[in-house]
Amino acid sequence: MIDRPRLAAVRLGVLVVALAMSPAPALAQAAAAAPADATPARPAAERSPVTRTLIFLGGGLAGLGIHESGHVLAGLAFDASPRAERIDYGFIPFVAIAHDPVSRREEFVISSAGFWMQHAASEWILTARPHLRSQQAPFLKGIVAFNLGASAVYSVAAFGKWGPPESDTRGMAISLGADGVPEPVIGALILGPAILDGYRYLHPEKRWPVWASRGAKIAAVLLTFAAGR
Repeated sequence: MIDRPRLAAVRLGVLVVALAMSPAPALAQAAAAAPADATPARPAAERSPVTRTLIFLGGGLAGLGIHESGHVLAGLAFDASPRAERIDYGFIPFVAIAHDPVSRREEFVISSAGFWMQHAASEWILTARPHLRSQQAPFLKGIVAFNLGASAVYSVAAFGKWGPPESDTRGMAISLGADGVPEPVIGALILGPAILDGYRYLHPEKRWPVWASRGAKIAAVLLTFAAGR
């Protein structure tokens, strides 16, 4: 019989592998790996502004799916019965991935997993397409835009301590350390990789933000071991 701490460690290892091999980042990698000068059925330059906008928005929706898939995978890894639930905050209704009560460390993983998936997708794309800004790739740009925008919105909400109790940053804040940390600390942790990835997008010739971004993303995962039990 495996005791619970050891079982949790095994599940965490399986989760990391699952996140790395999940379909969403893999699809982003496959799209990003296509040659920049490949000729589609209709050249991208000939697409109308409306078509390019719709494709861009489709990428944004894909980014949302990538984020939420992280919560689902993490919830499944810890037998937390992940499910979609309506959440009301003021006059704005939300649909969020809820789950059964779990330990504080597991809560940190589940709350963080959406950002981990964003980081993985952005990393695939910006590594395979470092000059994405100058290329006709509205779908990939939509994914990256969602990732950067979502991180910025979550960070601002964390700094102001706004949002419903079920928010990702609040779940991370109450789970990190022995007694939790202030939510603005989590906001800074989320905003850092987004700023670095945005700089990578604008300045692909620079190498230091690439490694700084990767280091920040790895550190975000390693914080799991600083979460409460």
